[in-house]
Amino acid sequence: MSISSARLRSGYRQPSNQGVGSEGATTMPERNAPPIAVIGAGPVGLAAAAQLVGRGLTPLVLEAGPTAATAVRAWGHVRLFSTWAELVDRAAEKLLAPTGWTPPPSDEHPTGARWVADYLQPLADALGDRVRYGTTVTGLARAGRDRVVDAGRARQPFTVHLTSADGGEERVRVRAIIDASGTWSIPAPLGADGLPAAGERALAERGRLDYRVPDLGDPAVRAAFAGKRTAVVGAGASAFTALAALADLAGTEEGAGTEALWVTRREISATTFGGGTADQLPARGALGLAARAAVDRGHARAVAGFRTAAVQRDADGRLVLVAEDGRRTEPVDRVVVLTGLRPDLSFLGEVRLGLDERLSAPSALAPLIDPNVHSCGTVRPHGVEELAHPEPDLFLAGAKSYGRAPTFLAMTGYEQVRSLAAALAGDLTAARSVALALPATGVCGGTGLPAPAGDIPDVPGRGGGCCGA
Repeated sequence: MSISSARLRSGYRQPSNQGVGSEGATTMPERNAPPIAVIGAGPVGLAAAAQLVGRGLTPLVLEAGPTAATAVRAWGHVRLFSTWAELVDRAAEKLLAPTGWTPPPSDEHPTGARWVADYLQPLADALGDRVRYGTTVTGLARAGRDRVVDAGRARQPFTVHLTSADGGEERVRVRAIIDASGTWSIPAPLGADGLPAAGERALAERGRLDYRVPDLGDPAVRAAFAGKRTAVVGAGASAFTALAALADLAGTEEGAGTEALWVTRREISATTFGGGTADQLPARGALGLAARAAVDRGHARAVAGFRTAAVQRDADGRLVLVAEDGRRTEPVDRVVVLTGLRPDLSFLGEVRLGLDERLSAPSALAPLIDPNVHSCGTVRPHGVEELAHPEPDLFLAGAKSYGRAPTFLAMTGYEQVRSLAAALAGDLTAARSVALALPATGVCGGTGLPAPAGDIPDVPGRGGGCCGA
């Protein structure tokens, strides 16, 4: 396929201030050209910045939190099922090398907190003032053009509307945008129809529902769950992590009487717990086996095929889930809702997106990541062509590009932003040459088994909000 036909199919156009030579070599960017905005200083956002720097381009990383990787810090107590070899971007490694940074052991599985302390924050520090913290993106638009206007649209830079931590407002102009703000800020609700179940909002506001994997290494959190019955709703990696942690608590003296109800919308089958010992990511397989062991040992009781329509309080103030078919769970003390995450599209209303109507992923990417068909290991390599939108030079990357699909892996995001940086530098040959070997089988998500006590470093900002706008 020719480059011109690729542009027609993907909607991507070569940046107007650069060109590609006969061998795909990149021309030098214009001096004093506007920067390229990268939204989110998480793993993929920082990798995008490193890739852009390696291409001689200027990134401007916009992070809502006070430090890098705010979302990862919030689940810092959880161990990843990927090794360091799969968690460090190659361009980032080159950027870190002159700082004296030492690569962690490639075969170790870090916790989220270790990922931050040993790689993500040092990478942000190496990027220096290219990263702005406490800066929330509230809107994007073509300068002087709302979403309706065609005339001269593609020639206009983007205007990014920002709000600082102290409430101040600012407008900056950029030549392109890579939105890597993730999905952490919007957990999916308890209701099986994709909307909050009856009674959910009020109980969530009172702190009776949790939407994150509980940190049972925190003494206060541990005390809140010990000896209690908890409903864990969901069937992905996060739910497995919570079930395994509650089972471990139940096996201790202080956790005597701790129970879990595992509420799933689907029936349990042979594939529910993932690839087990056949999983090419052993830690991911171990996570599924730990969840299965929690059920087999009686620490968790499965309530399958249960589609929640309401959550109610009984006469004693405990919580009861009610299904669409009228079934009711036994009373529980807490409900942990781990039904997935969603991208925040609220600040993208004035730019032209081409999103799949089901997944909220780019239209060309959606068929490749559809969780009804694919696991993370069967997603083929993809880059600028699959990530392009009708709005030239605007891209969603990382977990946000997957929309509601849970099949994302960090190494996929690193290949995405490598391709995007090459395209924005004008090297379409490199941009279109995507290659990635992903581990097959098993569940796909971002978490693994909980970290043992004492294995989490003191990382400033841990437990904060999301890394997105």
